[in-house]
Amino acid sequence: MKTEKQKMLDAELYDPLDPQLVADRLRTRLLIKELNDTREDQAEERARVLRELIPNAGPGLWLQPPFYCDYGFNMIVGERVFFNFNCVVLDVTYVKIGSRTLFGPNVQVYTATHPIDHRERASGVEYAKPITIGEDVWVGGSAVICPGVTIGDRTIIGAGSVVTRDIPADVFAAGNPCRVIRPLKEKE
Repeated sequence: MKTEKQKMLDAELYDPLDPQLVADRLRTRLLIKELNDTREDQAEERARVLRELIPNAGPGLWLQPPFYCDYGFNMIVGERVFFNFNCVVLDVTYVKIGSRTLFGPNVQVYTATHPIDHRERASGVEYAKPITIGEDVWVGGSAVICPGVTIGDRTIIGAGSVVTRDIPADVFAAGNPCRVIRPLKEKE
């Protein structure tokens, strides 16, 4: 029989009040507090906390505190990824972020969601849908990336956008809901 944690990672309905998940979130909250209390001149301490908080991160992860996430260990992060101030990643299931991706301030990344049926929702169960963000993506400030979305390589998401569906590679997309505005052209 699957644990609640395995159900959560498999995008199935699960109980978020399961003792193991509560303990995992508490551990994460304590690490986030440590991270958010570090100063710019405490690079070694910040790097130590980040290795523990987001163990699946490539080299060069740069976060401007404050930063918030649910678990941290469900984030799979490439090299030289940058999160500006006040970003939130609800990594109830996997969030894959390609190398050299940039997040503006206040970006929100949500894998967590809830049942549509009010009776299921009232029971307290929830589920999640994984998010994939490609390499060399730039997500503008205050954008929201909704559960289950994939954003292709080299794409730019305009500030304030709400990404509710997949966005292909090599485009500029913006709006609420976010839609492709135009393709991006390579310099020749």
